[in-house]
Amino acid sequence: MTDFLAKEYYGNTVTQWLISLSIIVLAIVVGKTLYWFFSKVARKLTEKTTTKFDDIVIDMIEEPIVVVATVFGIWLGLKRLTLADQVHIWIGHAMEGAMILAITWLIVRLFDSMVREFLLPLAEKSETDLDDQLLPIVRRGMKTVIWALGIIVALDNAGHDITAVIAGLGIGGLALAMAAKDTVSNIFGGFTIFTDRPFTLGDRIRIGGFDGNIKEIGLRSTRLQTLAGTIVTIPNAKFADNPVENVSLEPSRKIVSKLGLTYDTTPEQMQEAIETLEKIAAANENLEENVVCAFTEFGDFSMNILFIYYIKSGAAIAGTQGEVNLEILKQFNAKGLEFAFPTQTILHQALPAAE
Repeated sequence: MTDFLAKEYYGNTVTQWLISLSIIVLAIVVGKTLYWFFSKVARKLTEKTTTKFDDIVIDMIEEPIVVVATVFGIWLGLKRLTLADQVHIWIGHAMEGAMILAITWLIVRLFDSMVREFLLPLAEKSETDLDDQLLPIVRRGMKTVIWALGIIVALDNAGHDITAVIAGLGIGGLALAMAAKDTVSNIFGGFTIFTDRPFTLGDRIRIGGFDGNIKEIGLRSTRLQTLAGTIVTIPNAKFADNPVENVSLEPSRKIVSKLGLTYDTTPEQMQEAIETLEKIAAANENLEENVVCAFTEFGDFSMNILFIYYIKSGAAIAGTQGEVNLEILKQFNAKGLEFAFPTQTILHQALPAAE
């Protein structure tokens, strides 16, 4: 048995190989034990605390710790062996690259935990669903960027020339940006909606000849239901290039009416008509106090009264306007105030008698 352990293979005795293997296996066991401790014991302890920081730390290290311990054990086990200088250089580069990737994994898990613990609850509390759609994309994008940087640094430390890799990524990114120009502009339009908040779900807006209520805000487009009931899908880039009128945010709705009375109306009746309109406006609780009512014009077929009133924000526009018009009709009819309609008077002239 002693002779077998003393035999040399590739410049190292069997004993040296067994010791190195034992170190590697022990490192794996230690890593698994640490994982069990963090996932079963430490996690239960952190759940009892009020702060979220310890939960984030545990979630960050519980799985990568196995990789770190294994990589360190392999490096420690192989370092004590007598190997060719080139092999030791290769092992050193490989270990450096593996450690950098493990650290990258730690950073990615830290970022993921921060998003889950802090940003996701904020997105769920917001009124719009745009951030709910943007956050997963930003989350995946940032993780991809972190991994890309980690891989580049790992390759560089492993002795590889990364100049060609970076150049290829630059050319590929430029080609992708040119091909996805419209998509990128729509995504930035979505960011504009999210940051500037020109409207939210349910708001009535006017844009590009469309008038309706916002039904869905997406990453690339927004869906608007017109007053006719149809659904219009508008690219988000349009909201950055065109003015948006948010009807829901108006403080009040201005209504302009022109009432025409017949030319048989006396000055007293005209004054009575104006006072009646002012009383109707004052009696309606859905109208503001700033009412304009005046005899403004002698028209072709009628004497016109300009009646301007404002419907309060939140009141039913069509319903309030209908109430006012119905009350005008009732009271004008009761007071004998006649509305004019287009008329034409034709004068006949007698022809001279034939000789």
